[in-house]
Amino acid sequence: MYKLRAAIIKDLRVLLRDKIGLAFMFLMPVVLVIVVTNIQSSTFQLLNKNKLTVLLLNRDTGRLSQEFLQTLDKTGLFRIKQLPGKTTDGQLREGLHQKDALLAITIPASFTGDVLYKAQSTAGKAMKSFGLEGDSARHIAGNLPLDVYYQPSLPESYHLSVQGAVRSAVQIVESKETLRQLYLAINDKPLPAKMEDELLQNQTQIRERAVAGGQDVKTPDATQHNVPAWTIFAMFFVIISLAGSIIREKRSGSFVRLKTLPTSYALALFARQLTYLAVTVLQALVVFAIGIWLFPVIGLPGLQVPHDVVGFFVVTLIIGWAAVSYAVCAGVFFNTEEQANSFGAISIVILAAIGGLMVPSFAMPSSFSVALNLSPLHWCLEAYNILFLENGKLPDAVNYLIPLLIMIVVMQAAAFAGLKRKNLI
Repeated sequence: MYKLRAAIIKDLRVLLRDKIGLAFMFLMPVVLVIVVTNIQSSTFQLLNKNKLTVLLLNRDTGRLSQEFLQTLDKTGLFRIKQLPGKTTDGQLREGLHQKDALLAITIPASFTGDVLYKAQSTAGKAMKSFGLEGDSARHIAGNLPLDVYYQPSLPESYHLSVQGAVRSAVQIVESKETLRQLYLAINDKPLPAKMEDELLQNQTQIRERAVAGGQDVKTPDATQHNVPAWTIFAMFFVIISLAGSIIREKRSGSFVRLKTLPTSYALALFARQLTYLAVTVLQALVVFAIGIWLFPVIGLPGLQVPHDVVGFFVVTLIIGWAAVSYAVCAGVFFNTEEQANSFGAISIVILAAIGGLMVPSFAMPSSFSVALNLSPLHWCLEAYNILFLENGKLPDAVNYLIPLLIMIVVMQAAAFAGLKRKNLI
């Protein structure tokens, strides 16, 4: 026990001298998690709390174009910036070019007439089908021409949402006018406003619930997604410091000197793994603490602590041990720090990219499914997601912890075999 304690103290002193390694392990994840979560949180809120500014050019003077504007405003998606009716299409495009807004909508001068004509045609056809007198000779107009301009920088998902909102607003205006014309044809008097509201505003309520494990859970936000992901990313970056220290000892002859002492390098390597395992756990605690306490202060959603706290610590220990094993294996087989650092940084970025840390797994093409399931960082992320997003318990994450444990055994065995082959132990 004394030898183990002495080795751990020695490794701590070496680690504290590695300022660059400490910056990679602690400063980098803090900056990443704050910046990325802030950006994604703003993106998630763009269509929820924030509104898209829309330049609107209304060339129609009828009442139905005003109804369309009111309906569009009620969607809650847009901040409408109305332009003078004499504005040209060129001036409208210039407004988008100057980034006054991301979108622009043009209502043609014939909008009210076209909607009215279409409503009367539909009502007449309906009357005829009921066996009543009605004008069915009119041809029902097709889709009404509305021009929507948008900046190419607007993401396609927002573009589709905007398109759906505009279509819905037009359909509501058309439906209202068709109902008015049908009521007028049957009763020879206008549709009462109260009845119109009862017929059109009494919509079926839609309740949205996030469900996991058969239970309702809180809807995930950017914090719940990003804090665990970038914590894993940081934990695996111990390869920069740990692999480098192993290589420096190999090159300095420390292995040879250890053979002359009443100890073994296996004990020293075990002590180093314990030291860096403690570092990875500390990394996780620091980043999660920032998510819990700092994020609400700077206006970001706070991290929700999982119900299974013991399971959280067990998962964190296994992930940390997997990261340490990966770093030890790299340190044993590479001969220079440059090789280990380059391989470590590139491989972790690639594993993070294909593992769903940088791009959500559901957004990846199906051809990446095999690579996704083979990434150790994906196993780590899924284990955390079960605890943080699904309010699961440790047994629920076993399917992802078993591959991590197998990886640990394989990496440790490979490192031991490499040391034996090089006659270092």
